[in-house]
Amino acid sequence: MASLPRLISTLDHTAPLPSQSPFNREAAVSAPSLIEQGKTNYQAAQFADAIDQWLQAKAMYEAQGDRLNQAYVLSYLALAYQQLGQWPLAETAIASSLDLLQAEEGSPNPAYQAIKGQVWNTQGTLQLAQGQAEEALTSWQTAATAYDTAGKEAQYIGSLINQAQAQQVLGFFLQARKTFDAIQQQLQRQTDLTIRMTGLRSLGNLLRSVGELDGSQTVLQESLAIARQLQSPQETSLSLLSLGNTARAQQDSSTALDLYRQAAAQATLPLTATQAQLNELNVLIETRQWPAATSLANQIQPHLSTLPLSRTTIYAYINFAQSLLKLSPPTPTSNTQHPTSNTLLLPAQVLATAIQKAKDLHDSQAEAYALGYLGSVYEQTQQWAIAKQLTEEGLSLAQSVNALDISYQWQWQLGRIFKQQGDQKNAIASYATAYDTLQSLRRDLRAIDTSVQFSFKESVEPVYRQYVELLLQSADETQSPDALIQAREVMESLQLAELTNFFRSACLEGQRVTLEQVDQREAAVLYPIILPDRLDVILSLPHQPLKHYHTAIQQEEVESTLEDLRLYLERPFTAPEGKTLGKQVYDWLIQPIESDLAQSQVKILAFVLDGALRNVPMAALYDGSQYLVEHYAVAIAPGLRLLNPQPLGQNQLEALVAGLTEERHGFPPLRNVSLEVKDITAEVPSEVLLNQSFTSTALREQINRLPFPIVHLATHGQFSSNAAETFILAWDKPILIDELSDLLRTSDERRPKAIELLVLSACETATGDNRAALGLAGISVRAGARSTLASLWSLDDESGAHLIAEFYRQLTQARLNRAEALQQAQLFLLHDSNYRHPAQWASYVLVGNWL
Repeated sequence: MASLPRLISTLDHTAPLPSQSPFNREAAVSAPSLIEQGKTNYQAAQFADAIDQWLQAKAMYEAQGDRLNQAYVLSYLALAYQQLGQWPLAETAIASSLDLLQAEEGSPNPAYQAIKGQVWNTQGTLQLAQGQAEEALTSWQTAATAYDTAGKEAQYIGSLINQAQAQQVLGFFLQARKTFDAIQQQLQRQTDLTIRMTGLRSLGNLLRSVGELDGSQTVLQESLAIARQLQSPQETSLSLLSLGNTARAQQDSSTALDLYRQAAAQATLPLTATQAQLNELNVLIETRQWPAATSLANQIQPHLSTLPLSRTTIYAYINFAQSLLKLSPPTPTSNTQHPTSNTLLLPAQVLATAIQKAKDLHDSQAEAYALGYLGSVYEQTQQWAIAKQLTEEGLSLAQSVNALDISYQWQWQLGRIFKQQGDQKNAIASYATAYDTLQSLRRDLRAIDTSVQFSFKESVEPVYRQYVELLLQSADETQSPDALIQAREVMESLQLAELTNFFRSACLEGQRVTLEQVDQREAAVLYPIILPDRLDVILSLPHQPLKHYHTAIQQEEVESTLEDLRLYLERPFTAPEGKTLGKQVYDWLIQPIESDLAQSQVKILAFVLDGALRNVPMAALYDGSQYLVEHYAVAIAPGLRLLNPQPLGQNQLEALVAGLTEERHGFPPLRNVSLEVKDITAEVPSEVLLNQSFTSTALREQINRLPFPIVHLATHGQFSSNAAETFILAWDKPILIDELSDLLRTSDERRPKAIELLVLSACETATGDNRAALGLAGISVRAGARSTLASLWSLDDESGAHLIAEFYRQLTQARLNRAEALQQAQLFLLHDSNYRHPAQWASYVLVGNWL
């Protein structure tokens, strides 16, 4: 479950201005106390109470004609209205605040700049929550300048942290890194240890949210050390809790459990202790430590009722109920009209309490969450009528406060309920609505708070896949081309959502065209889709309507077959199992359309691959006598659209070639890179950076200096499903994907054209990561290159150098397109008795434009 983004320093501690009016002096004295009471309630997530107090203070300042203090209070009101999902009121409040601030522009009052910083900080908070990251960044820059002028160091640091979050959302990773560095420098200079401690904790939490887990751990450990130095048990508890969350993100369960236990033991506030215990319970359930989880749940339950009434408390109830549902999976009976599972009685009671508390707080957003989750309990007991009623009530409330991140979940839940009832029409309609809502949310998926569990794999991806499954079933039954077109679009959206989640920011999409527009004569496009009990393929042939076929097979069998096939393909010796497995996958994907492909006379097969299929080179599929590459050139598309594809201009080819031959950073030497570089420079005019000359700085300088159409990196690298573990190795350091993409895009303003071809010739997918090729797709999309040639596994052998050399010869001398050049290079090795095994030639895949 998710709420709004956590942003830093949204409430500062600037005191309201003393009244300048001779009237209502008593009221003016009470207004600051009302503001402080409101702050206390806001920090305790008692937003309705905070609003009541701030409205009273606003009325007092309005009666006095005190515009500056009105602007100050209105900025707080905007935050509280936002938290309750009351967006029209929030927008009206911040607009009024800005108008009043403008009227006081240039005020000599010493508090003016501090209040200006607070108002613009609030404006940025509202803007980012609505997906307006560029506007939010500008607002926070204005806030930072005002805070700096006012000498408000803590608030200035908070606005920098907010800027870094907006920069991450926008994909400005190098700028975000510079901002992080500036924050750390500010914090190190900070003499107030309390400010330094809380700032470091905020920074550590942000670093975790953007995937920089090692940095998060380091910063949070420093925050913890200061908390201990200050001998503050509560602050120590908060830093331990944050460190536990980072350890959990690092998949270090044992460390996370230890940190959560320490946090609970140190906490002086019951709510902090309960939050730590709830996180500990989540990890125990994830690691299937059932006795310990049951014991802890029994400890948590009586403490919930002692917590102060707030939204955070309500979310604690919901979190606890979610854990109880996972701790005691339902076994619903089917011999009564309204089956009841005793194991679900307690979570239902917990959620009912949460609903009542949300009503007491007049918090529609929290109530919407609790209602929907109670509906999910009845969904699990197959009591469809009441499940539907509760889900619709939760959805209605979520929509009333424009809480899209709640709405899609209950739209999805309604779709599941309709599907179970056999109402396919309404199921498809509900899934379509959930999908549309997710589309509008996609830009902000990475910014969503995880105060109550939120997971892309659990809470986002299934919406797309289940919707596609319904659409394909409908297409089978009705032969509707519209259902196939929509299914294909949904899979495209899923791939973009995966990349958004991978980068924790919106992907740069640029000017893109559909695959069918790329090559309307020689290419067929295949869209395989892995579903729980079937493997579907949508086929697009030139100038023909979409075709659809499927194989009834369990997802587990598909994935295990692909894993085994990849294993045999990598082994550099002949094994009959490899061909057998290659034949199996060929029969699933290609055999049903062999005649269609032959009749259409296509030469290129472009695959938009799903899931585990990305880790297997399609060129190595086997028809029983020949490999697929012997019939067709093969390309991989990272989505249904490509970046403005154009043919490669052979007359203007120049390359920037960088590589390592020596051992660096614990990676072994690449002995054949020298041969590879020599062969490339023989075919294409090149600028070479080798070994010591291949640093991240030198690479940036060369790309800035000349717009090379080809960038060839012959060095160790890894593709992973985690962006923080996707990198290429330079002499001075590993270059992570975020920095690499910014580095390659550095000269966008000077570059008349995109990089035509990015070659990564010694990289490999991470071992044991069945979604590792997502990193390859990520580099392809983020680098802004029209196409990327990369290796799925690293093979430091002469064969790799020979394949690359032949690829460039086919590009420059035979003037073939990229896909056909790769095909001929692979055939060149396949027909050589020394290199005929797929391990020697199949690892190279072309991603993106194949022209």
